[in-house]
Amino acid sequence: MATPMIPTVTVVTQPTGRDVVFLLDGSDGTRTGFPAMQDFVQRVVERLSVDDNKDRVSVVQYSRDPAVQFYLNTYATKVEILDTVRGLRHKGGRPLNTGAALQYLRNNVFTASAGSRRLEGVPQVLILLSGGRSSDSVDAPASALKQLGVLTFAIGTKGSDSRELQKISHDDNSALSVSDFTDLQRIQQQLQSVVFLLDGSDGTRTGFPAMQDFVQRVVERLSVDDNKDRVSVVQYSRDPAVQFYLNTYATKVEILDTVRGLRHKGGRPLNTGAALQYLRNNVFTASAGSRRLEGVPQVLILLSGGRSSDSVDAPASALKQLGVLTFAIGTKGSDSRELQKISHDDNSALSVSDFTDLQRIQQQLQVVFLLDGSDGTRTGFPAMQDFVQRVVERLSVDDNKDRVSVVQYSRDPAVQFYLNTYATKVEILDTVRGLRHKGGRPLNTGAALQYLRNNVFTASAGSRRLEGVPQVLILLSGGRSSDSVDAPASALKQLGVLTFAIGTKGSDSRELQKISHDDNSALSVSDFTDLQRIQQQLQSSLEALVIDVTPESTTVLGM
Repeated sequence: MATPMIPTVTVVTQPTGRDVVFLLDGSDGTRTGFPAMQDFVQRVVERLSVDDNKDRVSVVQYSRDPAVQFYLNTYATKVEILDTVRGLRHKGGRPLNTGAALQYLRNNVFTASAGSRRLEGVPQVLILLSGGRSSDSVDAPASALKQLGVLTFAIGTKGSDSRELQKISHDDNSALSVSDFTDLQRIQQQLQSVVFLLDGSDGTRTGFPAMQDFVQRVVERLSVDDNKDRVSVVQYSRDPAVQFYLNTYATKVEILDTVRGLRHKGGRPLNTGAALQYLRNNVFTASAGSRRLEGVPQVLILLSGGRSSDSVDAPASALKQLGVLTFAIGTKGSDSRELQKISHDDNSALSVSDFTDLQRIQQQLQVVFLLDGSDGTRTGFPAMQDFVQRVVERLSVDDNKDRVSVVQYSRDPAVQFYLNTYATKVEILDTVRGLRHKGGRPLNTGAALQYLRNNVFTASAGSRRLEGVPQVLILLSGGRSSDSVDAPASALKQLGVLTFAIGTKGSDSRELQKISHDDNSALSVSDFTDLQRIQQQLQSSLEALVIDVTPESTTVLGM
């Protein structure tokens, strides 16, 4: 009698985290651009998970020779890394030997002794910022890094050689170009990969056209044609079926045409867990067009009409470990606890009565108030509080459509509450009523705007920017800023924040115009007690942002 074969089950645990090495061109020609490089590195590091040892970071600067600023195992906290990057000095020197620098990384940085976890299966990522053509050959060193499995993203300026950057990068899509380093901010802030996972089971046949319409409206808002944003659609029931991957289409027209022509899949049961696992292994991958390892936000929008027949726990957890921001939208047939397990936080699990009601959840606002709390506004502060309360009264907070945050500032900003602190209008109004004037000087509006960029308009603080929810900033300022507002105001605009800057006769009107998202959004009052006069004008502007989208006439907010 034959002995039955006992199957061997091998459990492969995917390593979480990455080893990220920055190689910075420190040659004579990049002196003026170096602060922008530092800023870029800081912004990427801000997104990484360093403190729990998931991610590790190294920075190397080079010109004729490479100089390690710190290795992958030098620092174990984000604070240490950011402090060191902030304090870097431009190296200087020439010529620019990129080939030698790549070879040096191969031999001295992507090694176990320097903190690399390559042999443990942790992804190895190299981000090169180069401002010129290399004086030595990059061919063999670039090839050696590829053989080592390093994923290289080569970012150059107009002084760089595009063919050289392509040789260095791990694929053609990973060679990027900016006019100069100050433009680095642009390539980072507007990139996202958006994957739609659509319930195509038997029970959703009638709701499927509304799902298609929803996907089209979200895609309309994205920047696909300039390769900033990428989109994938997967339909599932018993099994998942990829309609197209993140790198299938490069234009919005192709995506919209394909979505319009989708056929309902059908089938049962509904295996949401298996579909999430499939995305983890086959869609959020470099080969399928994901730029996760570059730090590009990965967004998943699930539309589900029922309870899953399989467990979603492990697959949902695996996506979270991968850093995917999941928004789970269900109907009355869905299990709300299941949706919360899947979504990246409790505020990202949304519910509609049926799919035709999807239109409503896109009509949302997020409003951040930035209040001048410096010494000069003490007498006007009650009028500011009153103004904030009147705006909040008109918002839809209790059904989680609109969210509100208030930040007060003088020399430094102080968050009174974040976008996800309160879920009811009553709590917000009570808190605003009880605010105390901060006091202090000077008035650093630039620093406050930068703080909002990094700490308030973020997913962890409750921002739903990546879902396409309009981000509104209302600044009430009573004086001229002591620091420059130019770069922080520009950074908020690039993030898609719609800023209304309201000043008094003590303010600088040109400064207000720089801050506001267009000239009509810089408003002026004689003093804060006069705010009531412009209330209706502001309210009308806010209501115009929440556009009533109908399938026949799609009008979208320019993000």
